[in-house]
Amino acid sequence: MALQFSTVTRKGPITIVTLSRPEVYNALHTDAHFELEGVFNDFAADPDQWVAIVTGAGDKAFCAGNDLKWQAAGGKRGWGESGFGGLTSRFDCDKPIIAAVNGVAMGGGFEIALSCDLIIASENATFALPEPRVGLAALAGGLHRLPRQIGLKRAMGMILTARHVPAREGLELGFVNEVVPAGEALAAAERWAQTICSNSPMSIRASKQTLSRGLEVSLQQAIAEQRDYPAVKAMAASQDYIEGPKAFAEKRAPNWTGK
Repeated sequence: MALQFSTVTRKGPITIVTLSRPEVYNALHTDAHFELEGVFNDFAADPDQWVAIVTGAGDKAFCAGNDLKWQAAGGKRGWGESGFGGLTSRFDCDKPIIAAVNGVAMGGGFEIALSCDLIIASENATFALPEPRVGLAALAGGLHRLPRQIGLKRAMGMILTARHVPAREGLELGFVNEVVPAGEALAAAERWAQTICSNSPMSIRASKQTLSRGLEVSLQQAIAEQRDYPAVKAMAASQDYIEGPKAFAEKRAPNWTGK
């Protein structure tokens, strides 16, 4: 697939997706959304790719959200089934996805980051759901994910004021995992990804799926049903399930295959 609005780099089992519209602070329009949907579909389907990182081109922006100038000029608006940036409605990917936020993450850009499993932010990163300032609302998941991740009152404080939150405050609020110096977000995200990849990918997928599904039901139901989750069954039937204990007993590093 020829890419116009993003780039994809693979480093071993790690896929790095870069939103590449720096002239508009990596804001996204319809064609970009559908391109990114294809990119993340490919990542999800590739058994040799275990972790994805999404970041923005340049040093000013992760993603400024919806391309309002494109919309105001009459450009069509919309995205595919997987949502804004190919991620905000992607509920069936059990592989970890990390946001390396290297600058502004506004509106849909923040919603992309919130849909990721980890957020690594540079010191110059800022986050906001500013849609009310232009007569819109954060309907690509932001209004639902933010209160789930940081609590109702803290989320209301951001949403109702549409204020900008710097990276350090994001760390204090709980939606950022780590803050690093400007220009180092991607390198730090790769470090996190490499650490994840030192574990069995089958176990990682089982863990993410169990956590995600378990939060949708009661604790009692989650514990009772977890062994029937597809990713847990796949883990228990995998070569990695045998390799891990064997490597431990032989006092050597495990050779994970993701199978």
